[in-house]
Amino acid sequence: MYRILIVEDDETIARGIARVLADRGYTPAAVRNLQDILPEFRAFDPQLVILDLSLPYHNGYHWCRRLREVSDLPILFLSSAADNLNQVTAMDLGADDYIAKPFDAELLGARVQALLRRAYAYRRTPEVADCGGVPLDLSAGVLRGDAGPVVLTRNELGILRVLLERRGQVVRRADLMTALWATDCYVDENTLTVNVARLRKKLEAAGVAGLIRTVKGEGYTIP
Repeated sequence: MYRILIVEDDETIARGIARVLADRGYTPAAVRNLQDILPEFRAFDPQLVILDLSLPYHNGYHWCRRLREVSDLPILFLSSAADNLNQVTAMDLGADDYIAKPFDAELLGARVQALLRRAYAYRRTPEVADCGGVPLDLSAGVLRGDAGPVVLTRNELGILRVLLERRGQVVRRADLMTALWATDCYVDENTLTVNVARLRKKLEAAGVAGLIRTVKGEGYTIP
């Protein structure tokens, strides 16, 4: 049973989120001390965090950074600030998804299920793939280059996995979004652009610069 931590300052909303999650068989818990969420995070040891953007003391961006320093678990932003800039900023900081308030319970449940499936399905069977001469541990999401390991987020790993599986083919942006989020209806194209840019930087850090090529007007390919 997956444990999900809710970081939300509105108690009514937090209770509503908890009901949605509990109805789907998850174990939710809401953070009590919003001044420092890390002790409760460590004690509860969740598999996913739902994080509001507007919080007292420190905003959601701050806590997303702090969580990424200690964990690669899925982070789902839930916020009334649903403009592109906020969504892209959240993704750039390592968030995995972003839902606007007011949210639909079915959509929230579906997004949580998709994030958990993507995050933990990859870890069941250890696999290693060749990534331009650098080993890619698919089960752990780690590039093991000469300069040391480079950890990928779930979205970065998902993008790289799809491109490697279809090596030599041009993968359309819409196909990548469908593979990552199950549907491209609620995903802004900026989200994919940010993730690809971040992935390219990590590939370069691992010694595999220029692996992913952009095919203008079509998508991406790994030759």
